[in-house]
Amino acid sequence: MTSAPIIISLTRHGADLARKLVAAHHLNWHAKSDSFDTDPIMPHHVFENTVTHIQDSFAVKMPIIGICSAGILIRAVANQLNDKWVEPPVIAIADDGSSVIPLLGGHHGGNALARLLAVTTGGMAAISTAGDIRLGVSLDQPPQPFILANPKAAASVMARLNDGASFRVASDLPDYLSGVVDMWHRWLEPMPATGAADAADAADISIMLSLHPDPDPASPDHLVYHPRLASLGVGASRGCPVAEMQMLVASLMADHDLSPHIIAGVYSVDLKADEPAVLKMADQLSVPMRFYSAKLLDQETPRVAEPSQVVFDEIGTHSVAEASALAAAGTSAVMIAGKRKTAHATAALAITPDITPDMITSSGQNSTSHKLGRERGRVMLVGIGPGQSAWRTPEATQMIRMADELVGYHLYIDLLGHIAADKPRADYALGQEEDRCRYALEEAAKGRNIAMICSGDAGIYAMGALVFELLDRDISDGGVSDAARRVEVCSAPGVSALQAAAARSGALLGHDFCTISLSDLLTPWEHIEQRIHGAAEGDFVIAFYNPVSRRRRLGLAKAKAILLRHRPASTPVVLASNLGRPDEQVHVRTLAELSVDEVDMLTVVMVGSSASRCFERGTGQAVYTPRGYAKRIDEHKKDH
Repeated sequence: MTSAPIIISLTRHGADLARKLVAAHHLNWHAKSDSFDTDPIMPHHVFENTVTHIQDSFAVKMPIIGICSAGILIRAVANQLNDKWVEPPVIAIADDGSSVIPLLGGHHGGNALARLLAVTTGGMAAISTAGDIRLGVSLDQPPQPFILANPKAAASVMARLNDGASFRVASDLPDYLSGVVDMWHRWLEPMPATGAADAADAADISIMLSLHPDPDPASPDHLVYHPRLASLGVGASRGCPVAEMQMLVASLMADHDLSPHIIAGVYSVDLKADEPAVLKMADQLSVPMRFYSAKLLDQETPRVAEPSQVVFDEIGTHSVAEASALAAAGTSAVMIAGKRKTAHATAALAITPDITPDMITSSGQNSTSHKLGRERGRVMLVGIGPGQSAWRTPEATQMIRMADELVGYHLYIDLLGHIAADKPRADYALGQEEDRCRYALEEAAKGRNIAMICSGDAGIYAMGALVFELLDRDISDGGVSDAARRVEVCSAPGVSALQAAAARSGALLGHDFCTISLSDLLTPWEHIEQRIHGAAEGDFVIAFYNPVSRRRRLGLAKAKAILLRHRPASTPVVLASNLGRPDEQVHVRTLAELSVDEVDMLTVVMVGSSASRCFERGTGQAVYTPRGYAKRIDEHKKDH
C-alpha cells in the first residue's frame, strides 16, 4: 500500500466503530453527511454521494475500509477494476465489527490490514486467499525489507504448494547480514513442514524459495527474494543526461553481480534536488529519493575512499556519491560497490549490516537514513473550485491529504471543511499573496509537502503565477532562496468561476471567450481598458473577474460603456456569486440593465458576445452562445 487507508462510514453505528478504529490505527475517517453525532473525534471528510466518493478514492489508489455491506463497495469499484498489481485494497467491515472482509488486494496489504482491524473490532478476519489459509504466509507479499523479484509467478507457485508440491528454502547473504537471513526464515516458519525438502532431496524439489542479492533470473518454479537494504549514492554535474546516469548505475550493479532490487533508496546532496538525472534514477527504481546537506556529507570524509578537493571547493563536501551512500547506510556501513564515474555522473553503493526489524521503516529503508535525509520538498498548487467538495477533483483532494501544511487565504481553507480539520495551516489575509507564496516555497525547501489552497483554478488569477514568478528570480532580485528554487511544484486544476457561472446559467462559453480582471491594484487601468476594447472589437464573450471592490466602482461602468459601442444593449449578462455554496446567486440581465450596485467583489460578471442568446424555459432563463451549427440545423430542416 502506498497511500494511507481511509475508513468510510455510512451510519451512526458505523461512525461509532469508525471512531474506535481511528483512535487505534490513526486512519483518515470519511463519513456520509448526517450519519454521525457531534463528538470530540470528528470525520476528516464528509461526503454526500457514497458511490461517487468510493469511486473517486479508489481512482487515486487509496486503500478503502468500508463499514458497510460488501455489495456497496463491489458495485462502486466494479467498473474500475483492471490491474490487480496497482489497485488498492478494499475491505468491508460489518457495522458491529463482527466480520472484516478483504474484498480486493488481499496479497497487497489487504489481508494483513484486515487481521489488524479484526483485533481491534474483536471480530473475525475473513481471509479467503488460499495461500494465507493453507501456507500461513502470502509469498507475494513479503515483509520489509524483502522484495519479490518475480511477483507474477507467485500465484502459480502458491497453488502448487497448496496441492502439496515439495519446496526448498535457500539463502546466500554475507555473514554481516545474518540478522536479515534470520528475519526471512522467521517469516517462512508458518509454511507446512511436510513440503520442505533438504539438500539430499534436491532432485525431488519442485519449488525453490531463495534469498540473495544476485540478479539471477527467476523462473515459474523459483521465487527469488532480495533484501532491499542498499543505499545508492549518486552525484551529477548540471544537465547530466538521464540515460548516462541510468547506464552508470546499471553497469555498477552488473559488474558487482547485484540486483537493482536490493536498492532501498537513492541519495545525493541537496544541491541536486532538481537534477533530472538524479530524480529519474529514483523513479526508475521505484524507491524514495533523499537529500543531505553538503555539511553533513562532508562529515563522512574520513570514510570516503576518494575524497576530492575540487568537489569541496565547488560545493562544500569532499564527496557526493560515496558520502551519500555511507550517510544513508549508517555508521557501520559496508561499501559493496565503490564509486564509479562517467563524464557527468558518479555512483556508489553501501549497505547496513546487522539490520534488525526495528531499524526498518514502512518503506523498507534503514531508519538511520530515513531520519537524516530529507525529501525533495513540494509545493502543490491546489485549485479547489468555487468551494463545494463535489466540484473538487480527486487529484486536488489527494494533494490536500498528502500535505504537511495548508497555506492560503483563510476563507479558502475554511471551505475545505472536515478534510482540513487536522491539518496544520498558515492563514493569510487578502493582500498578503507574496508572503504566503514565499512561505510555501521556503517551507517546501525544508523537505515538506505544502498545499497552496486557491479558489477556482490556481493558475487563473490565483497564486500559481506568483509562485513561478518568485522561482524565476534570484534571491538578490527579490526571489526565494536557492533551496526553495529547487522544490517540486505541481498543480491540480480546479473549476474556475467562469466555468461554474456558465454551467449554472446554460452554455455562455459555447464560442470564443476571454477573461479580464478589472482590478487595477497590480495592473494599470490604461492596460485594462485597452484589453476591454480589444475583447469588445473581437466580439468575445467576456468574463470579468474582480469587477468591483469597496473603493473601486467605476471600472465596471466604464467596461459597460465600451461594450455598448460594439454589441447590442440586449446582450445577455450573467451575474454569479458564491457559486457552489449555500448562498449561491445567479442572475441574468441585459447589458443595458447591468448595474454596478448588483455586483460585489465575490461576483463574476459574464457578458455575452453579439451572438449570445437568452430564452425562457419552464425552469427559468437559459443563456448560450451558438458556435455556428445554425446553418447545418437549417439545412437538415430543409431535408425533412
